Amino acid sequence: MLAKSFLFMPGDSKKKLDKVQDSNAEAVIICLEDAVSEKNKALARVMAQEYLQTYRGKSKAQLWVRVNPITTDHMLKDLVTVMTGAPQGIFFPKPSSDDDFRKLDDYLTVLEVQNDLELGSTKIMSIAESCIGTINQRTFAAATPRLSAMCWGAEDMAADLGASTNMDEDGVHLLVHRMNRANCLVICGAGNMQPIDGICADFRNEEKLRDECRRARVEGFTGKLAIHPSQVPVINEMFTPSDEEVAFAKRVVEAFDNAGGSGTVGLDGKMLDLPHLKQAKRVLQLVNT
Repeated sequence: MLAKSFLFMPGDSKKKLDKVQDSNAEAVIICLEDAVSEKNKALARVMAQEYLQTYRGKSKAQLWVRVNPITTDHMLKDLVTVMTGAPQGIFFPKPSSDDDFRKLDDYLTVLEVQNDLELGSTKIMSIAESCIGTINQRTFAAATPRLSAMCWGAEDMAADLGASTNMDEDGVHLLVHRMNRANCLVICGAGNMQPIDGICADFRNEEKLRDECRRARVEGFTGKLAIHPSQVPVINEMFTPSDEEVAFAKRVVEAFDNAGGSGTVGLDGKMLDLPHLKQAKRVLQLVNT
């Protein structure tokens, strides 16, 4: 099943971490990077380790850890510490090239052996949020089988560009960020990864969040990042297929199962081919049951 809501939580806040299991987020990303000050980096990774060890096998949500960038001295320390808690995966910020992913893959392989974890079981989620990363984003799709999801970010990208804002006067992302968002969606399609929409920074604006979710799902995104627990119910609702969608998807899959290997089937007076089957299976992946 694909997670729909991915909630960021700062790794150095015990109060927030203690409440996250009640948020109904389908995935929790414990952040050791931007949400944590330099002086609290060591504390955050230990708190993340303890949280993972406490909820390993008990959490209803997927548990991910956002480590620091590969260019920092913190990343290896983050990985060595949190991998003892066997997270679902690592959220990898600010990748520059496919070489960064291969290096992370090597680190994870060693740490899986060290912690007696199944080889390849630790997944990677990443984000296109820098100029150099955007240029090389086309190489990410085939970088490593561990890479299971990609999202996009306008905040760090704007800083990289030297821009004063990432939106126009109407609250619409500027063209460079819309291009980055579209590229993320295409790369995920090419690499058979889950495309995750970026944050809605105006977290108190439910109408805007609903509109972003609606547009994202139509375009092909299957989930969205959340920066506040109040956003989680809306995201879960908006990315959950309706009963009618689920029923139709099941009929499509059944029709192909009964087609004896044919690449086309007739259903309700229409001809369906393999892209329709792929779409139907994606709908069923978003269902909780």
